[in-house]
Amino acid sequence: MELFDAPTLTGSRVTLEPLSIDHLEGLRAAAAENELWRAWYTNVPHPDAMADEIARRQRLHEQGQMLPWATRLNATGRVVGMTTFLNPSKDATRVEIGATWLAASAQGTGANREAKLLQLTYAFDELHCIAVEFRTHWHNRQSRNAIAALGAKQDGVLRNHSVGPQGAVRDTVVFSIIAGEWPAVRVGLEHSLARGAAAAAQ
Repeated sequence: MELFDAPTLTGSRVTLEPLSIDHLEGLRAAAAENELWRAWYTNVPHPDAMADEIARRQRLHEQGQMLPWATRLNATGRVVGMTTFLNPSKDATRVEIGATWLAASAQGTGANREAKLLQLTYAFDELHCIAVEFRTHWHNRQSRNAIAALGAKQDGVLRNHSVGPQGAVRDTVVFSIIAGEWPAVRVGLEHSLARGAAAAAQ
């Protein structure tokens, strides 16, 4: 499996646009919010390194190893983060959703949840994946809780899996959703998003 196609995925809250240098200034501003890039347990590019990160992700896309998107809020038009498909399996149709981050102001708004619904729909309904994987740092409890809330199940923990930029050894928590679980996961996500929209309208 290789990731060469780059579709635009549109929902009611967010649009996932194929990542380009046109997103640079918006992504710089998003990463600068609350100095998000300083968090040691996640990997958010420094605003000054954003152009290099866009180029890196585009290069991996050209090699069929990654499908990167910029996340844009429909209500304001602001670019608020990045997300990707990565690590496509050579032996089976499965991908990982990762390298994801959102501006502090977009967290807890349903933007991440709808972005994941868009990505999962594309993965299962268009690419016909048999599984979609998520990985996160053991200490990133916000991310772990958000992944579990999507309906993903924890597969295990990879102890001493990698070393971060500051030299801290990372334990990586692995989650997945398999094809047979996707219909129930989709209903749950759609219900959650509809409930959130109704609450915001009151």
